[in-house]
Amino acid sequence: MLLRRPERMVPDSSPLEAADVPTPTAPRGHLLVRVSVCAVCRTDLDLAEGRIVAPHYPVIPGHQVVGHVAVGRDVADVREGDRVGIAWIHHACGRCAWCRSGQENLCPYFQSTGCDADGGYAEYAVVPATFAHTIPAALTDAEAAPLLCAGAIGSRSLRLTKLTDGQPLGLVGFGASAHLVIQLARQRYPASPVYVFARNPDERAFARQLGATWTGDPTDVPPERMGAIIDTTPAWKPIVDALPNLAPGGRLVINAIRKSRADQDALLGLDYASHLWMEREIKSVANVTREDVRHVLDVAAEIGLRPTVEELSLEQANVALARLASATAVHGATVLRVASS
Repeated sequence: MLLRRPERMVPDSSPLEAADVPTPTAPRGHLLVRVSVCAVCRTDLDLAEGRIVAPHYPVIPGHQVVGHVAVGRDVADVREGDRVGIAWIHHACGRCAWCRSGQENLCPYFQSTGCDADGGYAEYAVVPATFAHTIPAALTDAEAAPLLCAGAIGSRSLRLTKLTDGQPLGLVGFGASAHLVIQLARQRYPASPVYVFARNPDERAFARQLGATWTGDPTDVPPERMGAIIDTTPAWKPIVDALPNLAPGGRLVINAIRKSRADQDALLGLDYASHLWMEREIKSVANVTREDVRHVLDVAAEIGLRPTVEELSLEQANVALARLASATAVHGATVLRVASS
């Protein structure tokens, strides 16, 4: 499914085009992966609508890829037929100060799957062997795919909150990432109540099923102020609404690569005294590291963390993007089925 050029999603939009392209070749040190599934991410919508600009078009989106190794050239520890995952992090230089300090997600030469390099909305994808991830046997293809981004970035966001057990946690928005974060939070911080803010009543009901202590609209007032809040929405207003709900010293972590420009005027309502005073802070999350991905895969296998998924065919990729653009409630994550396992 090719993106030939970005365009704003409107009803009946089809920015992605089904097309036959040559099977890619794997250079030395790379794997050619026969794709089984690829989960859909809001970042794919950002790419389709042009908030993220690819270095070349057409480009094949998709960065939550699970498949089997078809070819590996001059690689060790990987054999034909092995099941692997491909995540957003496609390459980092390994030499810069950020890479050497364990922050390869901040590498100035960072390359992303499905943007800088063609991704998993296709029958085959190529990845450097050292950036492929072994999928635990306990996870099905469809269960593993959302963990490669929604799970990994959610886990990283939760860690960056610096929450301590017993402090209330807030989640603003309840999509693919947040529905995994709440499960991780209940395991890591069992004494911490989780308050979920979501516009859609169905999403609020889903959050309660997964253990939310309280749910409400983003403009509602929760039972108490929170030690940390994770925002997963595409807009600015929910952040402005959430900041007064932080306890003194609390941190709001923005789990998003891009925000919509449609409501940037909401930031004009940001008031220092009511939103940031008392050492409240805002922190962004940038990309993921390979360690983030491998950690969440291992944790999922160990504690039984499983995403709720809905499968669509690869040819329905535009349908999946349209749902994201229209804020249609999706319980958990959408996964595109490319081939049978």
